[in-house]
Amino acid sequence: MKTILTLILAMLASINFAFAAVDLNAATAAELEAVKGLGPAKAKAIVDYRTKNGPFKSVDDLKGVKGFGAKSVAKMQGELTVGGSGASAPKATPAAVAPVAKPPKPAAPGSK
Repeated sequence: MKTILTLILAMLASINFAFAAVDLNAATAAELEAVKGLGPAKAKAIVDYRTKNGPFKSVDDLKGVKGFGAKSVAKMQGELTVGGSGASAPKATPAAVAPVAKPPKPAAPGSK
């Protein structure tokens, strides 16, 4: 019974993942190809456009990419999102993280 329940939960999770919108600003070309209507050439065109022009502000900005028109963008609207600045946002690295303050040194014996 536990195995069946685990299997059902795993299937539901994968279905939810399959319908998740793809972020135009964060997705790789391979991730973009998973969207119905996007092949390797269009996925590469999106990544190239994003690299040259910066992050997309809305899914409608996709109309500025060669090979996309109002109809094709409208068909993919539900499968795409613009969640953040993605490619242009710097990722936190250990050097970019503020150092933790050092605790104060204990007072020398005999001093108040």
